[in-house]
Amino acid sequence: MGHAARRWRCAAPALLCGAIVVGLAALAGPAAAQSVALAGSMGGDKALLVIDGQTRVLALGASAQGVTLRGLQGGQAEVEVAGQRRWLALGGTPVRLSGAAAAGAAPASPTTIVLPMGPGGHFGGAGQINGKTVQFLVDSGATSIALSQAEAQRIGLDWRQGRAGITVTANGPVAVHAITLSSVRLGGVELANVAAVVLPAEMPMVLLGNSFLGRFTLRQDGDVMRLDKKL
Repeated sequence: MGHAARRWRCAAPALLCGAIVVGLAALAGPAAAQSVALAGSMGGDKALLVIDGQTRVLALGASAQGVTLRGLQGGQAEVEVAGQRRWLALGGTPVRLSGAAAAGAAPASPTTIVLPMGPGGHFGGAGQINGKTVQFLVDSGATSIALSQAEAQRIGLDWRQGRAGITVTANGPVAVHAITLSSVRLGGVELANVAAVVLPAEMPMVLLGNSFLGRFTLRQDGDVMRLDKKL
Protein backbone atom coordinates (compact mmCIF):
# COMPACT_ATOMS: atom_id res chain seq x y z
CA MET A 1 0.00 0.00 0.00
CA GLY A 2 1.42 3.39 -1.00
CA HIS A 3 2.67 5.83 1.57
CA ALA A 4 3.18 8.86 -0.68
CA ALA A 5 1.73 12.13 0.61
CA ARG A 6 -1.02 13.79 -1.42
CA ARG A 7 -1.39 17.55 -1.61
CA TRP A 8 -4.52 19.09 -0.23
CA ARG A 9 -5.20 22.68 0.77
CA CYS A 10 -7.44 23.74 3.63
CA ALA A 11 -7.75 26.84 5.77
CA ALA A 12 -9.10 25.03 8.82
CA PRO A 13 -9.28 26.80 12.22
CA ALA A 14 -6.92 25.63 14.93
CA LEU A 15 -8.27 22.82 17.09
CA LEU A 16 -7.82 22.39 20.80
CA CYS A 17 -4.35 21.00 21.56
CA GLY A 18 -4.39 17.73 23.36
CA ALA A 19 -6.58 14.76 22.87
CA ILE A 20 -6.52 11.34 22.39
CA VAL A 21 -6.43 8.46 19.98
CA VAL A 22 -6.37 4.87 19.77
CA GLY A 23 -5.44 2.47 17.11
CA LEU A 24 -6.03 -1.02 16.64
CA ALA A 25 -6.14 -4.17 14.50
CA ALA A 26 -3.15 -4.91 12.31
CA LEU A 27 -3.55 -4.48 8.58
CA ALA A 28 -3.82 -7.87 6.87
CA GLY A 29 -3.56 -6.59 3.30
CA PRO A 30 -4.76 -3.89 0.91
CA ALA A 31 -8.43 -4.81 1.43
CA ALA A 32 -8.27 -5.22 5.21
CA ALA A 33 -10.09 -2.79 7.47
CA GLN A 34 -7.96 -0.28 9.38
CA SER A 35 -8.89 1.28 12.69
CA VAL A 36 -8.33 5.02 12.99
CA ALA A 37 -9.26 7.59 15.63
CA LEU A 38 -8.62 11.30 16.11
CA ALA A 39 -6.30 12.41 18.90
CA GLY A 40 -6.38 16.14 18.18
CA SER A 41 -4.48 18.81 16.36
CA MET A 42 -0.91 19.99 16.66
CA GLY A 43 -0.32 23.50 15.39
CA GLY A 44 -3.70 23.65 13.67
CA ASP A 45 -2.62 21.79 10.53
CA LYS A 46 -1.57 18.40 11.88
CA ALA A 47 -3.46 15.57 13.52
CA LEU A 48 -2.22 12.95 15.95
CA LEU A 49 -3.47 9.50 14.93
CA VAL A 50 -2.74 5.91 15.86
CA ILE A 51 -3.19 3.65 12.86
CA ASP A 52 -3.10 -0.12 13.36
CA GLY A 53 -1.22 0.28 16.64
CA GLN A 54 1.28 2.90 15.44
CA THR A 55 1.28 6.55 16.46
CA ARG A 56 1.32 8.94 13.51
CA VAL A 57 1.37 12.72 13.18
CA LEU A 58 -0.07 13.67 9.79
CA ALA A 59 -0.12 17.08 8.13
CA LEU A 60 -3.06 17.98 5.93
CA GLY A 61 -2.84 15.97 2.73
CA ALA A 62 -0.23 13.56 4.07
CA SER A 63 -0.65 9.77 4.19
CA ALA A 64 0.57 6.92 6.39
CA GLN A 65 -0.30 3.24 6.15
CA GLY A 66 -2.90 4.02 3.52
CA VAL A 67 -4.68 6.65 5.64
CA THR A 68 -4.76 10.22 4.28
CA LEU A 69 -5.67 13.26 6.37
CA ARG A 70 -8.10 15.32 4.28
CA GLY A 71 -9.37 17.97 6.65
CA LEU A 72 -9.38 19.50 10.14
CA GLN A 73 -12.31 21.55 11.32
CA GLY A 74 -14.26 22.21 14.50
CA GLY A 75 -12.87 19.37 16.60
CA GLN A 76 -13.10 16.85 13.77
CA ALA A 77 -10.78 15.36 11.19
CA GLU A 78 -11.62 13.92 7.78
CA VAL A 79 -9.59 10.87 6.79
CA GLU A 80 -9.58 8.77 3.62
CA VAL A 81 -8.85 5.05 3.26
CA ALA A 82 -9.14 3.24 -0.09
CA GLY A 83 -11.35 5.97 -1.50
CA GLN A 84 -13.69 6.09 1.49
CA ARG A 85 -13.82 9.29 3.53
CA ARG A 86 -15.03 9.61 7.09
CA TRP A 87 -15.15 12.44 9.65
CA LEU A 88 -13.73 11.46 13.04
CA ALA A 89 -14.77 13.23 16.25
CA LEU A 90 -12.18 14.34 18.77
CA GLY A 91 -12.06 11.71 21.52
CA GLY A 92 -14.68 9.61 19.74
CA THR A 93 -14.88 5.89 19.07
CA PRO A 94 -12.26 4.57 16.63
CA VAL A 95 -13.57 3.83 13.13
CA ARG A 96 -12.59 0.94 10.88
CA LEU A 97 -12.24 1.76 7.20
CA SER A 98 -11.48 -0.34 4.11
CA GLY A 99 -13.39 1.26 1.27
CA ALA A 100 -17.18 1.21 0.91
CA ALA A 101 -17.50 -2.25 2.44
CA ALA A 102 -16.04 -1.10 5.75
CA ALA A 103 -18.86 1.28 6.64
CA GLY A 104 -20.63 -1.31 8.76
CA ALA A 105 -17.53 -2.95 10.24
CA ALA A 106 -17.30 -3.03 14.02
CA PRO A 107 -14.28 -1.28 15.56
CA ALA A 108 -11.73 -3.31 17.48
CA SER A 109 -11.48 -2.78 21.22
CA PRO A 110 -8.83 -0.09 21.84
CA THR A 111 -6.28 -0.52 24.62
CA THR A 112 -3.95 2.45 24.08
CA ILE A 113 -4.34 6.19 24.57
CA VAL A 114 -1.87 8.63 23.03
CA LEU A 115 -1.78 12.21 24.31
CA PRO A 116 0.23 15.03 22.72
CA MET A 117 1.80 17.63 24.99
CA GLY A 118 -0.27 20.78 25.32
CA PRO A 119 0.50 24.33 26.45
CA GLY A 120 2.69 24.52 29.55
CA GLY A 121 3.97 20.99 29.06
CA HIS A 122 0.76 19.38 30.29
CA PHE A 123 -1.03 16.37 28.81
CA GLY A 124 -4.76 16.06 28.36
CA GLY A 125 -7.60 16.06 25.91
CA ALA A 126 -11.30 15.66 25.28
CA GLY A 127 -13.09 12.66 26.75
CA GLN A 128 -16.37 11.66 28.29
CA ILE A 129 -17.82 11.05 31.74
CA ASN A 130 -21.05 9.06 31.68
CA GLY A 131 -21.39 9.92 28.00
CA LYS A 132 -20.96 13.71 28.49
CA THR A 133 -17.98 15.49 26.92
CA VAL A 134 -15.37 17.00 29.25
CA GLN A 135 -11.78 18.23 29.00
CA PHE A 136 -9.26 16.16 30.96
CA LEU A 137 -5.89 17.20 32.33
CA VAL A 138 -3.52 14.42 33.42
CA ASP A 139 -2.55 14.74 37.09
CA SER A 140 -0.53 11.72 38.21
CA GLY A 141 -0.26 13.21 41.69
CA ALA A 142 -4.01 13.08 42.28
CA THR A 143 -5.53 10.05 44.00
CA SER A 144 -8.67 10.11 41.90
CA ILE A 145 -10.47 12.04 39.21
CA ALA A 146 -11.38 15.50 40.50
CA LEU A 147 -13.92 17.95 39.11
CA SER A 148 -15.74 21.06 40.25
CA GLN A 149 -19.31 21.16 41.49
CA ALA A 150 -20.23 23.33 38.51
CA GLU A 151 -18.81 20.81 36.04
CA ALA A 152 -20.44 17.90 37.87
CA GLN A 153 -23.78 19.65 37.70
CA ARG A 154 -23.33 20.51 34.02
CA ILE A 155 -22.87 16.87 33.06
CA GLY A 156 -25.71 15.66 35.28
CA LEU A 157 -23.87 14.03 38.20
CA ASP A 158 -25.84 13.73 41.44
CA TRP A 159 -22.76 14.63 43.47
CA ARG A 160 -24.72 15.70 46.58
CA GLN A 161 -25.52 12.03 47.17
CA GLY A 162 -21.81 11.26 47.37
CA ARG A 163 -19.88 10.54 50.56
CA ALA A 164 -18.92 13.81 52.25
CA GLY A 165 -15.33 14.23 53.34
CA ILE A 166 -12.35 16.55 53.64
CA THR A 167 -9.28 16.79 51.43
CA VAL A 168 -6.17 18.89 51.94
CA THR A 169 -5.16 21.19 49.08
CA ALA A 170 -2.49 23.86 48.67
CA ASN A 171 -5.08 26.31 50.05
CA GLY A 172 -5.91 24.18 53.08
CA PRO A 173 -8.71 21.72 53.93
CA VAL A 174 -11.62 21.58 51.46
CA ALA A 175 -14.97 19.79 51.76
CA VAL A 176 -15.52 17.25 48.99
CA HIS A 177 -18.02 14.62 47.93
CA ALA A 178 -16.68 11.22 46.84
CA ILE A 179 -18.62 9.55 44.03
CA THR A 180 -18.23 6.70 41.56
CA LEU A 181 -18.44 7.49 37.84
CA SER A 182 -20.28 4.86 35.81
CA SER A 183 -17.95 5.33 32.84
CA VAL A 184 -14.90 7.35 31.87
CA ARG A 185 -13.83 7.43 28.25
CA LEU A 186 -10.63 8.82 26.77
CA GLY A 187 -9.38 8.26 23.24
CA GLY A 188 -11.83 5.43 22.66
CA VAL A 189 -10.76 3.53 25.80
CA GLU A 190 -13.59 3.25 28.32
CA LEU A 191 -13.38 2.26 31.99
CA ALA A 192 -16.30 1.52 34.30
CA ASN A 193 -16.78 2.40 37.98
CA VAL A 194 -14.05 5.01 38.40
CA ALA A 195 -13.65 6.87 41.72
CA ALA A 196 -13.90 10.68 41.68
CA VAL A 197 -14.21 13.63 44.04
CA VAL A 198 -16.25 16.77 43.52
CA LEU A 199 -14.83 20.04 44.89
CA PRO A 200 -16.48 23.45 45.41
CA ALA A 201 -13.53 25.27 43.80
CA GLU A 202 -13.71 26.42 40.17
CA MET A 203 -11.63 24.21 37.89
CA PRO A 204 -11.17 24.81 34.15
CA MET A 205 -10.61 21.10 33.46
CA VAL A 206 -11.29 17.71 35.02
CA LEU A 207 -8.16 16.35 36.70
CA LEU A 208 -7.44 12.82 35.55
CA GLY A 209 -6.01 11.13 38.63
CA ASN A 210 -4.86 7.66 39.56
CA SER A 211 -8.30 6.08 39.89
CA PHE A 212 -8.11 6.15 36.06
CA LEU A 213 -4.37 6.36 35.37
CA GLY A 214 -3.61 3.48 37.74
CA ARG A 215 -5.21 1.05 35.30
CA PHE A 216 -2.62 1.93 32.67
CA THR A 217 1.13 1.81 32.18
CA LEU A 218 2.30 5.35 31.46
CA ARG A 219 5.24 6.19 29.25
CA GLN A 220 6.40 9.61 28.05
CA ASP A 221 8.38 9.85 24.85
CA GLY A 222 9.33 13.48 24.20
CA ASP A 223 6.15 15.47 23.67
CA VAL A 224 3.87 12.41 23.59
CA MET A 225 2.45 10.41 26.51
CA ARG A 226 1.30 6.83 25.89
CA LEU A 227 -1.13 5.03 28.19
CA ASP A 228 -1.29 1.25 27.71
CA LYS A 229 -4.13 -0.50 29.46
CA LYS A 230 -2.99 -3.12 31.97
CA LEU A 231 -4.15 -6.69 31.33
